[in-house]
Amino acid sequence: MICVKNLSKMFDQFTAVDDLSFEIQSGDIVGFLGPNGAGKSTTMKMLTGFLTPTGGTIEFDGQSLDSNQKMIQKSIGYLPEGAPAYGDMTVFGYLNFIAEVRELKGDVRRERLKEVIEKVELQSVLNRPIENLSKGFKRRVGLAQAIIHDPKILILDEPTDGLDPNQKHQVRRLIQALSRDKIVIISTHILEEVTAVCNRVMIIASGKLKFDDTPQALQQRSRYYHAVTMKLSYAADISGLAEIEGVADMEVDRVSGEVTLFPESGQFILGPVTDYVQHRKLPVDSLFVEQGRLDEVFRSITTEEAAA
Repeated sequence: MICVKNLSKMFDQFTAVDDLSFEIQSGDIVGFLGPNGAGKSTTMKMLTGFLTPTGGTIEFDGQSLDSNQKMIQKSIGYLPEGAPAYGDMTVFGYLNFIAEVRELKGDVRRERLKEVIEKVELQSVLNRPIENLSKGFKRRVGLAQAIIHDPKILILDEPTDGLDPNQKHQVRRLIQALSRDKIVIISTHILEEVTAVCNRVMIIASGKLKFDDTPQALQQRSRYYHAVTMKLSYAADISGLAEIEGVADMEVDRVSGEVTLFPESGQFILGPVTDYVQHRKLPVDSLFVEQGRLDEVFRSITTEEAAA
């Protein structure tokens, strides 16, 4: 378990992290979200021991990071922002070096290298210098070094940055598989990653914790949660849609041609809307229930302080 209490970090007069407190249990995959400059990377660097907090405490299984840093760092896998590596090393040479640094020896080292290379699919670039790799492959090398020693805690800063859709899917599945007996913390700007991978979301803005709950709870804060959106193939009289029982409001997107109906609190309006469309023979090409728009919720949560 990770226990963070009243964590803060100041750079001169600037407060990057402001009185953060939270706990994370084994098996949690935490999506750590926030706008640029919110304090995400600073918090991750403090959790890994690379930065010393200005105030507050960090404990791993009851052990203080401040007094047990070297021991705790052995149980952490860290993929930092940008995935820095020795560019003139080959992929295999670099991973072998990291395994040596992590004190893996003999058969254990060989087995871990083989397993990680297969999991992250680096077989085709093992003998190439890292500096010659694409951004996506560099990110995969960074992920491989983070898990080479089978850590209890994985802290990943933008793990799918630069990956194509197939690689993102593969890495997300890998993270889910790894999380069964680990704590995984993912900093990401990709909101869809939260619902695809995480079972918990933490949002910070201006160094403060603004939200800490499940991805579903985050979606439920959206105005669009359980709204019904449809697209018409041509112009038709839609004025009656707003009068359907249970519909609180209607929104028409003049650019996309989509019509969105918002339910009254606690109402599920798919049935009545479908009945109305069929009865009036409206030219609807597509119709679906919204699950909530995370970008809208994210903007609301991270800008509400500024708006106030």
